[in-house]
Amino acid sequence: MPLNPRIEDWTGRVAWLVGASTGIGRATAELLHRRGASVVVSARSGAAIEAFANQHPGSLALPLDVTERDALHEAARQVVERRGRIDLAVYCAGHYRAMRATAFDLDEALRHQRVNYVGALHLLDAVLPHLLQQQSGHLSLIASVAGYRGLPNSLAYGPTKAALINLAQTLYLDLQPQGLGVSVVNPGFVETPLTAQNRFTMPALIGPAEAAEEIVRGWEAGRFEIHFPKRFTLWLKALGHVGDALYFKAIRRATGL
Repeated sequence: MPLNPRIEDWTGRVAWLVGASTGIGRATAELLHRRGASVVVSARSGAAIEAFANQHPGSLALPLDVTERDALHEAARQVVERRGRIDLAVYCAGHYRAMRATAFDLDEALRHQRVNYVGALHLLDAVLPHLLQQQSGHLSLIASVAGYRGLPNSLAYGPTKAALINLAQTLYLDLQPQGLGVSVVNPGFVETPLTAQNRFTMPALIGPAEAAEEIVRGWEAGRFEIHFPKRFTLWLKALGHVGDALYFKAIRRATGL
């Protein structure tokens, strides 16, 4: 049973993706454009999203920094002014640097918080009034399986993704009765500029185009949690139900860390 309204036709739907200059965000924007959506892309890299808009006729580029609250408000105002509404708002901005407690870096940890989590709050502050007034639309947060339970090298990144998962669950409880859709996307390893930093073999690694297909398929099916690839994420979900001692032992064995 779908937890959200199914999206059966993308034609003319206004989809705003924040963090769409590369990786999953860009691939998803490309797919939605092919499906007929009216795509709006935002990111810090103005050149990257302007190039996207030039390559995808009818799309709109709005450069911004997600750590700046006013920038999100101004961009939301422009989306509504120029497109009339917001049917889908997606937070896919992200920052990642591997970190372990033996080399803790407070500035870097706080950077993760500002980009991965506080930026999502800035988006909520900007779009929720519009979505509630419309009494329709869908809000989606790109989190990660790194938010399920603690993982090595994920001291700064994992907690921000756990926060997004919890945030999406709470948003669903509040917004579903208002007629709004809410989803959280928990990818495994996807080949992006962020994961290119990893110096270990990433199990079940997939490309951003495959990730985009999974995400759009999930929105169309009305799912709340969209996780992939299943051959990896289901294993992590199973580990989420074991006791701490067994979990720590399994993760150390699997990662060698």
